[in-house]
Amino acid sequence: MSKGASTKPPRRWLRLVRLLVEAGTILVAIGALALWCSVPNTAPLADQNPRSTAFIDLRRAQAAEAGKSFNLEWEWRPIGKISRYLRAAVIYAEDDKFHRHDGVDWGAVEHALESNLDTGTLGIGGSTITQQLAKNLYLSPRKSFVRKLREMLIAFSLEDHLTKTRILELYLNVVEWGDGVFGAEAAARHWFGHSAQSLTPAEAVRLAIALPNPITRAPNVRTPELTKKAVRIVRLLRIQGLIDATQERVALDSVGAANLQVMPGRYAPGAPP
Repeated sequence: MSKGASTKPPRRWLRLVRLLVEAGTILVAIGALALWCSVPNTAPLADQNPRSTAFIDLRRAQAAEAGKSFNLEWEWRPIGKISRYLRAAVIYAEDDKFHRHDGVDWGAVEHALESNLDTGTLGIGGSTITQQLAKNLYLSPRKSFVRKLREMLIAFSLEDHLTKTRILELYLNVVEWGDGVFGAEAAARHWFGHSAQSLTPAEAVRLAIALPNPITRAPNVRTPELTKKAVRIVRLLRIQGLIDATQERVALDSVGAANLQVMPGRYAPGAPP
């Protein structure tokens, strides 16, 4: 290289890099705007129940494509008509920070991303109850980062317009609990033969541990992993004072942990979620 040669990149390359950066920024902004515009208006859900959900429509379409009939079991119930044991068990099983987050549990998201990187999969995960409600109402089971972003944006909208009680009521009424079985009332009648209001602690725990994928792990399925999860929820119900020692014993027996001892001591009654 001659003494007078410049080591700086030619101006045309600098202009090209600048143009690429600007174009990339514009594309990201357009994508973000498109995602935001795709968020449905969730405000009416404050006092209106959905007539259908994305998951119900999907299952109906899948049945039609397979040439099968679709038998929908779905009965709406206000949250006061749903067992407090189920309300608590679902929160303990699915989203123990439900009353403390704004729709997204960022700690859970970070943990899920680290797990995805470690395993080299696209499991994503880390969804709150609000996010799962968004998915059930408006999206699909398909896993992608774009769908996850839409799920988060819809969750923020739900949290902006609805109370936590209403979000939980909606979730318990639309979540899938079996083949064609949607909502707590239909699930209680399908699996246990009585109303959601009459669910026992043991039955509530068995329904809760089936989530969020009851198609592959129905309430009547027992595995070591599910039993461990069920025991944890039963213990939490007892610690919060929602059940007594006798109910704890029955629940442990029901979930396949008859060999475990009930917890000693008495616990103060806790307010149901």
